Amino acid sequence: MSGTKQGGTKSKVAIVTGASRGIGAAIAERLARDGFSVVVNYSSDASPAEVLVRGIQSTGGRAIAVRADVSDAGAVRRMFEATEAEFGGIDVLVNNAGIMSLARIAETDDTTFERLMNVNVKGTFNTLREGAVRIREGGRIINFSSSVVGLLQPTYGVYAATKAAVEAMTSVLAKELRGRSITVNAIAPGPTATDLFLKGKPQEAIDRLAKAAPLERLGQPEDIARAVAFLAGPDGAWINGQTLRANGGII
Repeated sequence: MSGTKQGGTKSKVAIVTGASRGIGAAIAERLARDGFSVVVNYSSDASPAEVLVRGIQSTGGRAIAVRADVSDAGAVRRMFEATEAEFGGIDVLVNNAGIMSLARIAETDDTTFERLMNVNVKGTFNTLREGAVRIREGGRIINFSSSVVGLLQPTYGVYAATKAAVEAMTSVLAKELRGRSITVNAIAPGPTATDLFLKGKPQEAIDRLAKAAPLERLGQPEDIARAVAFLAGPDGAWINGQTLRANGGII
């Protein structure tokens, strides 16, 4: 069976959305090293996801790439079904997929607003709805917020609103899953050196943000992957309904 380790011990199974690059890829690699069978979700370009899967498999891990636009409820359902068919069940859902677009509220057009809401809020809702009924007892759900929910800088209004919605759903779902030993938490990264963060920013702004936290550097995708690994692993079992700000102390 695909979800069984050599020797017959069944491995746990994790879906990581938006996992083909950046933080998502680091999470997929870390969970694979920790013994999870990993579903590398991507929305359009299969190549980076397939490269990541081959890399995990080359070191003895188990992974498949599954295409699904998280804003499409039908595609999300099919991704969960494909995971169950390949690995026999689901233990961990990591809602990493998200997009960022910055503008002052007065200058944000309808298309931008709807796209942010569709991917960041509806996309998270779609996977939570499936995960709430499919994840096995004792499983973990790890959503992605952002430390901008606390910083609340100009131009981040709509993006911060989408992440505040994710934090609200995190707390509510943790209560709704009472009795199944499933934890639901969110991670809120600060400035992290990914294409999503660096794109379109002048070097001066990047340098300023790197110095903003007391640790005086940008976060790295591996820093965030470590936080996910904690919440997904045995040491995170008593953390539930919380938002963990993984940001070097910026707020």
